[in-house]
Amino acid sequence: MSSPNPALVTQRGARSLPRLALLVFCAAYVLPGVFHRDPWRNADLVAYGVMAAIAEGRTTWLSPTLGGVGADAALLPHWLGALAIQWLGPLFGDGAFAARIPFALLLALAMVLVWYTTYYLARTQAAQPVAFAFGGEADPVDYARAIADGALLALIATLGLLQLGHETTPELGQLVGMGLFMLALAIAPFRRWQPRVAVVAALLVLAGSGAPSLALGVGLGGMLVCWRSAYDSVRRFVPWVAAATLTSGALAAWLGAWHWRASWPDADDAVTLARQWAWFLWPAWPLVLWTLWQWRRHLTHRHISVPLVTVVVAMVSAIATNMNDRVLMLAIPGLAVLAAFALPTLKRASSAAIDWFSMFFFTFGAVAIWFFYVAMQTGVPAKPAANALRLVPGFTVRFEPVELAFAAAGTLAWLWLLRWRTGRHREALWKSMVIPAGGVALCWLLMMTLWRAPLDYARSSRPEIEQMQHHLPAGSCLAAPAAPAVAVAALEVFGRYRVDARPDAAGGDCGHLLYRVRGLKAPPAPAGWQHVATFQRMNDRGERLALYRRQPTAAGEAAAATR
Repeated sequence: MSSPNPALVTQRGARSLPRLALLVFCAAYVLPGVFHRDPWRNADLVAYGVMAAIAEGRTTWLSPTLGGVGADAALLPHWLGALAIQWLGPLFGDGAFAARIPFALLLALAMVLVWYTTYYLARTQAAQPVAFAFGGEADPVDYARAIADGALLALIATLGLLQLGHETTPELGQLVGMGLFMLALAIAPFRRWQPRVAVVAALLVLAGSGAPSLALGVGLGGMLVCWRSAYDSVRRFVPWVAAATLTSGALAAWLGAWHWRASWPDADDAVTLARQWAWFLWPAWPLVLWTLWQWRRHLTHRHISVPLVTVVVAMVSAIATNMNDRVLMLAIPGLAVLAAFALPTLKRASSAAIDWFSMFFFTFGAVAIWFFYVAMQTGVPAKPAANALRLVPGFTVRFEPVELAFAAAGTLAWLWLLRWRTGRHREALWKSMVIPAGGVALCWLLMMTLWRAPLDYARSSRPEIEQMQHHLPAGSCLAAPAAPAVAVAALEVFGRYRVDARPDAAGGDCGHLLYRVRGLKAPPAPAGWQHVATFQRMNDRGERLALYRRQPTAAGEAAAATR
């Protein structure tokens, strides 16, 4: 006998969000940040540097390197970016923009996967709302669509996905793999061949995107969920999940993606971990806790157990990798699905509290963004303008009318959304997620329009490399022994230098040498090298870059004289 269902939903509450409004939400979230910016340090720039090296033939496809040093083993996303650079780069004249296109599509695909996963999970019998004695309960399909709309809005509203979801990094491929795995388990009772293909593809994508341990973890968890299922078709799905898990492990071994990276935090880091999760997973985590409480007698049912498996695996992996927020991001799709099932159980007071908090918080954020933008453009008020420009020394303020128009349109849309939400659709299931999702989309749009230029200047390595180009022409060979991957990528991408970052690079054939140094003065020049210049890194006052030129030997000078 099934446990009592906490969901009480009328047909009026199961209305779906208008499709045009949902598409506008998605576009306002995905598109800003794709256009007209450089790759940002750190992971974004490193990933693009590897993709560009592959696309330009400076390294191999199977064993990519940066500056002669082996790079990340997440090959599938790097191949995707390299192919985009080769095929779309000449069309747009910007390799960085071309590389971002497929990753923006991956983010959009992850959103689609979350919607369909939630839709099919909500169609199962255990997830359906209670039938009323005299009728009037929600239609099963309409209810599933409303819950799926809420899950998509919860995904957009979760803060941790905002920046990381707009980078060209392997984690976008892993995010799609997580979403596809959940979808495979969700459609197992309804389809025959589609879930089998989906689960194999999902775990292969995870393994090929640099997360074989996650593929193993969710594969084992998925087998347990399917084995305990009440559906015969789902229990017969276990061998397919097992085969997909083994295949993904074999692929990871062939690609050399298995690495021991575990680094557990200390007990003293518990407060830091809690603080990180509190903001990174907001506002999904309070709703998830409410879901687990309200549906506590249904934890083994598919609509809870399927997303819960991916959340647990991702969170444990994040802890095991020393609180890595990029691994924690992979829990967000499952959290969004779980958060959606809290919506039919929320009380009116709780829903109103979410609305009012979100309205004031994001309105205040939008006003602050506009305030500092006006201050930087006009110089009034003078002190806020000076404080803002002090963060980006050397930046020249420019007026961008197109970006201003998009920012103004987004702000007007936000004001209309507040009026529309408070005046209509008060009974819809997804109502509590509209303002949080709209506020996140608005602030991201304003940041990527009004503040795009100063943010791009501050987070790009181009200004530092442009300082160096006054002393070292593009295309020169530069030895940078043991330089970090982000520095090598910046030198290759923005300076077009031929970088040798191997530990013994100083003994090679390069005519110039670059060292990272601490302090106000560069150290004495190494033997055989002459100091040329020292550059200040804009975002690290304690670190400088010292450039040296190889001194010609006596034999070399004599040979040059005879020529």
